[in-house]
Amino acid sequence: MVKFLEVIKPFCEVLPEIQKPERKIPFREKVLWTAITLFIFLLDLFYHAKYGIYCSLMELGISSIVTSRLLMHLLAGAKIIEVLDTPKDRALFNGALKLFGMIITFGQAIVHVRTGMYGDPSEMGAGICLLIIIQLFVAGLIAVLLDELLQKGYGLGSGMSLIIATNICEAIVWKAFSPTTVNTGRDTEFQGAVIALFHQLATRPDKADALREAFFRQNLPNLMNLIATVFVFAVAIYFQGFRMELPIKTCCCNQYYTFHIKLFCTSNIPFILHYAFISNLYVISQMLSTHFSGNFLVNLLGTWSNTTSGSPAHVHPVGGLCYYLYPPESFGSVLDDPVHALIYIFFMLGSCAFFSKTWIEVSGSSAKDVAKLLKDQQMVLRGHSETSMVHELNRYIPTAAAFSGLCFGGLSVMAHFLGTCDSGNNIMVAVIIIYEYFEIFVKEQSEVSRIWALLF
Repeated sequence: MVKFLEVIKPFCEVLPEIQKPERKIPFREKVLWTAITLFIFLLDLFYHAKYGIYCSLMELGISSIVTSRLLMHLLAGAKIIEVLDTPKDRALFNGALKLFGMIITFGQAIVHVRTGMYGDPSEMGAGICLLIIIQLFVAGLIAVLLDELLQKGYGLGSGMSLIIATNICEAIVWKAFSPTTVNTGRDTEFQGAVIALFHQLATRPDKADALREAFFRQNLPNLMNLIATVFVFAVAIYFQGFRMELPIKTCCCNQYYTFHIKLFCTSNIPFILHYAFISNLYVISQMLSTHFSGNFLVNLLGTWSNTTSGSPAHVHPVGGLCYYLYPPESFGSVLDDPVHALIYIFFMLGSCAFFSKTWIEVSGSSAKDVAKLLKDQQMVLRGHSETSMVHELNRYIPTAAAFSGLCFGGLSVMAHFLGTCDSGNNIMVAVIIIYEYFEIFVKEQSEVSRIWALLF
């Protein structure tokens, strides 16, 4: 029987590839490559923000990387496709990730253009639509190669995580310090909450009214949004330190160690899986609504406020399943439709817990996989034999994974209802990614310090 990876091998060979470094990359050089990747993304982001374009070129690239990576790992973890632990199969698997990432980018570009995300296709014409599709596809390829550059060891972490965290932090900083002005009908105000505070204190004679406006103004970022964001960041960082410690020992010489199970043991995977599922559901629903708006099943899946506007920010579900999976706009919306709020909360908590537990099983981190890893290193849990170790680990690892997803979803919901500067999901992802980069820096620095100590 021909393996799936062998079938797609000819297609993978024609894709551009970043070669693995032939030498050990120094820490400073890794930081440099990471900074260059970050600069390319920020240049793209700021350029398009300057000219008022609603999404950056990297948007579809990130989405395609997420969807492709999760799909391939789920297929491999579920043993639907066979991936052996050999350099050849690992290279083919990485090629398949890239290939499907580009296919998904091309498909998403077509769907976004056809559904009117960048303007009415009939008014733009076939030539303009084709140019936008090519532009998005090339940008997606750039995003994939930037991610591969860091993954191959030239930089730190992954391009996907770096771009996601930067995008989220940029949105929060922009809402806090944006120098752009907005005409509210009553007055011209600065968009940034902090700048608006000083502007109102300087220009308004009634200082108490100026403070009240800065803290509670509507339709623009305010200081309460900023305080809520800082609070959720602090709570998420605090939870990062929660872990369970299991005593282990070596089989030969009875040396004792500790095996750690962190609270967020699945990192940001629950949200990424949740995001991939929801975003693809929304895209499919919008595409169907554009072409089959009168169909009962299509309307049952979701109806949208505006499927032809050029601004994605003004497109949101107003009915169907997508509406109930979409977060409520405010506390007023919760009071107007409590059923919507309850379904959203239960779905958010349940999906994050389910995806977290499922990811543990298919990603090689289950109790059986951990027991095998300890056995290969000639270690066992103290007080347990090799045969009873799987049963004991099953008491902790699946529960920790489900609870991790539940906490992730709960903090995200809390952030949303507190009115943070960005969505609760995004803040949680940013915290986890930043914390992971902090751990990478600490590890790299400790390794450099150890080498210097050995040399001198």
